[in-house]
Amino acid sequence: MKQIENPYVCEGGFLHTEENRFYTSTLEGLRSAMENGVILEGRSFLCDGDRNLHVSVGGFKGIMPREECVYARDAEVKDIAIISRVGKPVCFRITDLRTGGDGMPVPILSRREAQRECTHHFAEKLIAGDVIDAKVTHLDPFGAFCDIGCGLISLMPIDCMSVSRINHPRERFAVGQQIRAVIKHPADETGRITLTHRELLGTWEENAERFEPGQTAAGIIRSVENYGIFVELSPNLAGLAECKADVRAGQHAAVYIKNILPQKMKVKLAIIDVCEGDGVMNRYEYPEIDHIDYWRYSPDGCEKVIETEF
Repeated sequence: MKQIENPYVCEGGFLHTEENRFYTSTLEGLRSAMENGVILEGRSFLCDGDRNLHVSVGGFKGIMPREECVYARDAEVKDIAIISRVGKPVCFRITDLRTGGDGMPVPILSRREAQRECTHHFAEKLIAGDVIDAKVTHLDPFGAFCDIGCGLISLMPIDCMSVSRINHPRERFAVGQQIRAVIKHPADETGRITLTHRELLGTWEENAERFEPGQTAAGIIRSVENYGIFVELSPNLAGLAECKADVRAGQHAAVYIKNILPQKMKVKLAIIDVCEGDGVMNRYEYPEIDHIDYWRYSPDGCEKVIETEF
């Protein structure tokens, strides 16, 4: 199926394009972008004492007034939302062209207008189950914040990242990583959107069919319990190994696959050896779909049912 067309790319994705260079390389290009409402990108290099952002726009230096830095509807914009953009790409529309004290053109920029356009023409049209591109911008213990276009941020709770449990989102994602995500809850009255990811990582059967009893596979130790050790074989599949001394969560492990039990969604393992690693397994092969109505992780006939209905 064709993926959803989103002309409002995540911030940083338009900065080095030929189109962006075309509009920001000359005064005529800036005027054309302003007259046609083109959304451009530049890199902010300063936040002054009045919380205005200063932005490199090709060979020009633009100013983004504080009130134009973030589209937040009726909510108050906190200073951290502005100063945290320093050094990073920002999207904007040019609202005015002025002349500075040195006689050079000074484009006046509005990220707020770019984000408002993205909100009304893209984000608010998304429905539960839509699959979109996103960019991880920040990780907290409870989830990952993702840019879904023009710097609009949505939250992906940690329990939505995969069926295989993790202790912190950094075990699944890295800041700046490009991912695919599913709309779990579309925009509410405040514009908040919630994302999920586990539905794109395959069912239990799809993950388990990559392995066979008798094989020795690589995995990551996710949890050490008094009754066994959970080892992640793929982002949506973990198995249980017998207790072993001197192992801890985050280590990489070579595990022998003793048995695979679809009826109980269990993979029985034995740890052969462990080594230090970064604890990250983020090799994702996303299906080429643009919408999901229903997803069932559990095999048919399994007593425990893990499913999502959008």
